[in-house]
Amino acid sequence: MTHSDGYDNNGFGENPPTNLLPYHEWIESAYRQVTINALKHIAKNGMPGNHSFYVTFLTTYSGVSIPARLKAQYPEEITIVLQHQFWDLMIDEHKNIISVGLSFGGVSSTLIIPLGAITAFSDPEAKLLFTFSPLPSPVSAIPSALTNEQTKANVETLPTPDAGDTEETPVISLDAFRKKHD
Repeated sequence: MTHSDGYDNNGFGENPPTNLLPYHEWIESAYRQVTINALKHIAKNGMPGNHSFYVTFLTTYSGVSIPARLKAQYPEEITIVLQHQFWDLMIDEHKNIISVGLSFGGVSSTLIIPLGAITAFSDPEAKLLFTFSPLPSPVSAIPSALTNEQTKANVETLPTPDAGDTEETPVISLDAFRKKHD
């Protein structure tokens, strides 16, 4: 609602100031670190009291490893619950992955979850819920400004090492990803 003096209820005119700092990214990064710290804590000390963690992640994300039947049942996203019956929880910040053993329908499975695939973390006992935008997967880290023509121009075809094999393997030149300095 704009008042007669030209300012809205927030004290700004019709054009609020532009935010030139990535506060949203910083906040998400801090929440991701809290999530990692919570997971590391229970990996080392076990789950305390009535706490339980709900971890939601994209099943389509590069590097996610879950049983095929779960992938078929949850083709886009799944939420797992870490409470009493999980094992071998490991967080590898170097590889940016979580590994955890869970049972689904009586069948034991090990899940590998890249940290970038996580879209939500919740601890209902603490009344805590974080939601995230998925991080770019390593496969999609190719600059989006790279056009198809640039890609085609930087792909060479070389023979495979097996002399008896006549198939060719495409090789992408790193020049496609380097910044050009004129």
